Amino acid sequence: MSALTARRTYAALAAVQAADAAACVGPVAPVAEALEAVGLPKRLWPVLPVVKGASALGLLSVYRFPRLARVTTLMLTVYFMLAAGSHIRARDWSPGLVAASSFLALYGAMTVTGPETS
Repeated sequence: MSALTARRTYAALAAVQAADAAACVGPVAPVAEALEAVGLPKRLWPVLPVVKGASALGLLSVYRFPRLARVTTLMLTVYFMLAAGSHIRARDWSPGLVAASSFLALYGAMTVTGPETS
């Protein structure tokens, strides 16, 4: 068992995604600034809490449906690839790029390894 395959990791990351979804509902000021910095149209902002909330549920599915959790990590890899690409396209060298790139690497590695099964 490794940290990448542990169910606790999936649960912890689900909490991160849920908190991020809640922050996107308003959105809170730092999130709004980041979305404006990368040029995401305001008409798409309401979609973010739904996507992030669904990803939290997908990560939590690791306990019952590990394959769904693995598909979720694949979709999060795509999401963070787009996020990192948006930061680069906008020439936004903020900590948001570091976060998006880090999550891209993490979810990519989790997709390759998959969750532990018991």
